[in-house]
Amino acid sequence: MTYLEKVTGLGELSLVTVDPDRHAALLHGWVTQPRNSFWGMGEHTLEQVRETYAFVDSLPTHHAYLIMVDAEPVGIFQTYQPEADPVGELYRVQPGDIGMHLLLSPDRRLARGLTNVVGPALARFLFRDPAAQRIVVEPDVRNHLALRRLEIEGFTLDSEIDMADKRAQLAFLTRDRFAANHPTPA
Repeated sequence: MTYLEKVTGLGELSLVTVDPDRHAALLHGWVTQPRNSFWGMGEHTLEQVRETYAFVDSLPTHHAYLIMVDAEPVGIFQTYQPEADPVGELYRVQPGDIGMHLLLSPDRRLARGLTNVVGPALARFLFRDPAAQRIVVEPDVRNHLALRRLEIEGFTLDSEIDMADKRAQLAFLTRDRFAANHPTPA
């Protein structure tokens, strides 16, 4: 287990490093659902999903985690160093930038309110590293639910960029802005 946080009203949220062989079927079931089309893997076979996550696992600059709530998988969380990712060629990377991708696919029992607590928990995980100063995201501009969620979480929307597979909306969340919106309990 990489990270563990008790979340009031939800339970224990943990991050577990994706094992491409062990988790491929679970991930395939999520990324190929029509509601998750913005993940860009809707037509992938089980083997292609396994290969994708094996590739991610081989990179020292990119990481994939299962998000667990009370040991039940509810989503995928990926982090990356923007300077080692195609997005880094499309904006001015600053020292301390850390990129992330998030896909939640909980069962009905956990769905209600999950998005309200997962975002801040993941930001706390990223900002544990004192070098991390700004979270970078680039969702598809058509993903209005994700864009609204980013604004709620305190991200600042920046420019739109053309990536190989989408027109994306750059957005940033600084450490200072996160800390102002989510003070640490005394």
